[in-house]
Amino acid sequence: PAIRDAQELRGLGDMYRSQVTLPVDTTDILAITGAVGGVQGLLQLLQWWFSRKATLRQGNAAAQAAENENNRKQVEWLEKRIAERDTKIDGLYAELRQEQAARLEEIHRRHEVELRLAEAEVRKCLKRRCSDREPPSDY
Repeated sequence: PAIRDAQELRGLGDMYRSQVTLPVDTTDILAITGAVGGVQGLLQLLQWWFSRKATLRQGNAAAQAAENENNRKQVEWLEKRIAERDTKIDGLYAELRQEQAARLEEIHRRHEVELRLAEAEVRKCLKRRCSDREPPSDY
């Protein structure tokens, strides 16, 4: 029986030696916990670790929203500029139409004057006495 007990003890020793032991003991764990700010710091670290993807998505969403807002403001500004230029162009076309109408009116007035001048040229009297007009006239 003594041999058997020795074999059992040797087997138990082999079993303890074959177990994986971590190189960290409780003093190391306490030192690490203290370095990160105690239990509260460790909890904050864990909270950050588990929420990092959600925080990243929130940051991306905020950046996308800011970019969308910037694009909306730029489009609004461009639409305002286009409206201002359209108003300016409409004003220029109205001014051009007024100028064209004034020129046409001047052309019509000059033509009427030329017609009256031509009519007066036809009716002018070539003789000093008007009883025998040449060319004949209705005067």
